[in-house]
Amino acid sequence: MCRTFELSSKFCSVLVTGIHSVTTVSEMSVKAGETISIPCLYESEYINNVKYLCQGYSWVSCSHAVRTDNPNTERFSVSDDKIQRVFTVTIKGLTDQDTDYWCNVEKKGTDEGKWFHMTVTRGIPNLHVDHQEIVAFNGENITINCYYRNHGDMKWCRLGHSCVEGSFGLIDEAKVTIDTRVANVFTVTMSGLTMENSGWYWCAKGNLQMPVHVKVTEKPTTVTSNSCLTTLSPIPDSVELQSDILSYVIPLCLLVVAVMVAFLIWLLLKRHRSSDTTRAEKEVNSTIAKSRRISRQRTNAEMESDAGVVYTTVTTAKPPTLPRVEIKPEDVTYSVIALQP
Repeated sequence: MCRTFELSSKFCSVLVTGIHSVTTVSEMSVKAGETISIPCLYESEYINNVKYLCQGYSWVSCSHAVRTDNPNTERFSVSDDKIQRVFTVTIKGLTDQDTDYWCNVEKKGTDEGKWFHMTVTRGIPNLHVDHQEIVAFNGENITINCYYRNHGDMKWCRLGHSCVEGSFGLIDEAKVTIDTRVANVFTVTMSGLTMENSGWYWCAKGNLQMPVHVKVTEKPTTVTSNSCLTTLSPIPDSVELQSDILSYVIPLCLLVVAVMVAFLIWLLLKRHRSSDTTRAEKEVNSTIAKSRRISRQRTNAEMESDAGVVYTTVTTAKPPTLPRVEIKPEDVTYSVIALQP
């Protein structure tokens, strides 16, 4: 099998037809120890073919690092998006040996492939972004900061599509602006995003590129019912009527359940109060009966203890009042009694 782009001229004609069958970035600056994802775009005729990442500078001597029929190893992984026609390879724990790779498509005869190179640094890469994965909502905007330390033209490109090199432009109907007012960074803003804008892009500065994946999704809709806030996904037109009916039935059912629960609680409380009242009345009646019984017992005991006693009534009579007699001196006779010694 012929797999090198560096063969002598008599073999070059064999490979010319496959040179543009795979498209990817060509040069990147990465940091040791980190993770990098690289997208590889392929032609529609290779949708069902095996794709693989091959490690090494030479096409002939490179070794398979990971394949779509065995997509995960300790440091490498690969995923194949057959709708976008992009297989993405991810390399973890970058080292000084992670410099030269090939994005390849396996097919009969000569495999198709595209080489890319990475410069692994211990410091800050010459071109990098905050995040390689960005999620946005349909109709909204995104902003990407591309930090650079090298020289050259600045571009924002979509993989397999066009690029914006000036301050303004369009990519698949999305507006693109590039702000260069801050030193060593150019800021890319994409506005008016649609689902068709999902895909792989890259910042470009001089000969360096840095891939960025943009995923555009539908914005969740919020429906407020009474005091409840519910988040719903977009509803197809075919079920709108059913949804309208449910929007009335569900709150009604919840209201009925709430009323039934409230009634049940009221009934239990009423029964509990009635039980307490009956118990209290029984206790009061029991206390009264006990008091009456004790009173009767005391009365009977007193009557029995008084059976041998005769009671009488004592009345204190006042002394008769004697008439007052006045004694005149002439009516008094005085006498002397002499005592003999």
